[in-house]
Amino acid sequence: MGIPQSRRLDFTEIPVVDISKLIAGQDDAATIDALGAACRDIGFVYVKNHGVDPRLIENLLAASREFFSRPMEKKNQIVLNGRLRGYLPLRYRSYEGEANAATSNQEGFWMGIDRPLNPANRLDGPNVWPDNGDALRDATEAYYGVASELASVVLRAFSMALGQEPDFFARLFSPEQSLLKVNHYPPQDNPTTVSDIGVVPHSDEGGLTVLWQDDNGGLEIESKSGEWVVAPPLPGTYIINLGNAMQIWTNGEFSSTPHRVINRSGAGRYSIPFFAYPRWDAPITPLIGDTDDDADAEICEVYQLRNWRSIFPIAYPPG
Repeated sequence: MGIPQSRRLDFTEIPVVDISKLIAGQDDAATIDALGAACRDIGFVYVKNHGVDPRLIENLLAASREFFSRPMEKKNQIVLNGRLRGYLPLRYRSYEGEANAATSNQEGFWMGIDRPLNPANRLDGPNVWPDNGDALRDATEAYYGVASELASVVLRAFSMALGQEPDFFARLFSPEQSLLKVNHYPPQDNPTTVSDIGVVPHSDEGGLTVLWQDDNGGLEIESKSGEWVVAPPLPGTYIINLGNAMQIWTNGEFSSTPHRVINRSGAGRYSIPFFAYPRWDAPITPLIGDTDDDADAEICEVYQLRNWRSIFPIAYPPG
């Protein structure tokens, strides 16, 4: 199905919301209202006082830098598979967003919950690790756990901001299919086409993304008027942005906003997105407002694989 239209406003700033009370287990109405307003009007919000130990980020960055510094032939030994585990090669080609064919000046490493292969759910499967990759494995697994907990707190607030029961979204995310990715962007001084930048304009396809970015910047989001607005790194914060599944579930009340990355910093940029994906059989259909009882709604597994085949064709070689 198509993505419901959303009421995105023109904006010049992304709000910063203190979520310390939510982290402490308090369903603070003012915090919930602030998050709800950001989701309706922008689709992006900074959150501070989130409780994540910065040492987890430092450990993950150190292990990732070591991995990305390895020769390409070594990294390609664990090239990305169809369950989005492994290495996403630098300057991979995709068919994402508005571009017919695009090159992303980015490389990445993906992992998720380690499960056996499952013919009933093609999203399940084991992670893949490089040789001598214990540091990367330990760091990603530790960070995945706290990022998942943070996403759960935010999803609870989103549920209440929509006037639903606190566990409305939690039911869609149990068991979760979320994935963690570490990105490395080489610098680009003067890109000449939108189809050859860090990441082309696109919207995420899942429920929400919990993003950490380093001090180099490069993330930009698009307002309703088509203006690209910089989302600069703010010390001690995460950026939360919504995905297309969230916009579909909320019948367009919450916004999934296009964004892109251009690394003009002159140095390598690192970011760590945690993509909160729902359980494999969660329906991708409007669940709030005027909805139809659609027994034939596309489930998450089918929806994700359909999208990933366009975004990451390298993971789906013909044969």
